[in-house]
Amino acid sequence: MTNRVARLRSGFGDAGIDALLVTDPNNIRYLSGFTGSSGWLFVGADDAATVLLTDGRYSNQAPAEIAGHQATIDVDPAFRQRDERLAQLAAAHPRIGLEAASITWADQQRVAAALGSSGAEAEAEVVATSGLVEALREVKDANELAAIERAVACADHALAETMGLLAPGRTEREVAHALDAAMRAHGATGPGYETIVAAGPNAALPHARPTDRALAEGDLVVIDVGALVDGYRSDMTRTFVIGSATPTQERMLDVVTEAQAAGVARVAPGVPTAEVDAACRSVIADAGWGDAFSHGTGHGVGLAIHEAPAVGERAAATLQPGHVITVEPGVYLPEHGGVRVEDLVLVTDDGHRVLTNSPKQPYAPYGHYS
Repeated sequence: MTNRVARLRSGFGDAGIDALLVTDPNNIRYLSGFTGSSGWLFVGADDAATVLLTDGRYSNQAPAEIAGHQATIDVDPAFRQRDERLAQLAAAHPRIGLEAASITWADQQRVAAALGSSGAEAEAEVVATSGLVEALREVKDANELAAIERAVACADHALAETMGLLAPGRTEREVAHALDAAMRAHGATGPGYETIVAAGPNAALPHARPTDRALAEGDLVVIDVGALVDGYRSDMTRTFVIGSATPTQERMLDVVTEAQAAGVARVAPGVPTAEVDAACRSVIADAGWGDAFSHGTGHGVGLAIHEAPAVGERAAATLQPGHVITVEPGVYLPEHGGVRVEDLVLVTDDGHRVLTNSPKQPYAPYGHYS
């Protein structure tokens, strides 16, 4: 944690700031280990000026979670003295960065007012920042990768154990609840995001939510499932057929599976993420379904289910070792359903390693596709 804060401070000069008020909960956890739902982390010019501001609910939890970190902890029973404490901290820091993506307008105004009352000779200036901590989070260390791989294992086991539910008469919601319960049984805190089970026409909705619709013969079923372990997430999608597939559905499955494999094969250090997207998209476009691939190819995964680097047509990122990204092309045709295949992929020093292990054969125990 201390090394992460030091790396963050090293970027203050380029950002034009002397300190950063961290308000995004995932960024606070990344820098300090604190997992509470209420708190701000002030990262100043040195360890003495690094302060976690939280409330009385966390008077015992906060010190335990950030043990070994050189931050000061201010526990204030309802944040009554928060403004005064910020003013004290600002007195030695002329330019205070705020995380533009996570702080509300009301809190920004409150912070600006507090810093203006610091009593310093010159009023502290509030500076909007973007992505300072998120850039550090892109490359995962060994502990982060271990947590992600445990989350992957929970989801892989859960999917294997619930395959028997993929039969006519079972509902999308029933299958989703079974997946969530199985992930918890294998040690997950819970799902890494809202589990998607989408069948028939619902499978043509890329971010469908489970409903009480019953699975039926001939349905394509998209299952998008990931687990949460120690704050880190996994992400995986598989598509199945209930019974027999139509010729169009067979072709959809073949094309998307080929496209996904082409994208994964392109993952390596130094490769622009837009090229991974292009590798998937060209296969689907050549099949005549370019317009039916309606989202980006992927995204980073870690403390958040969607984080940098983005993998899309307009993405500007370049892959580097330690990135963990999804590769998840899809084709969505309302009259036939939808197909998406997704793996979680680690960028290694010499290429990549696929983290998700569930088979991709589009079958359900009730019937088979060949």
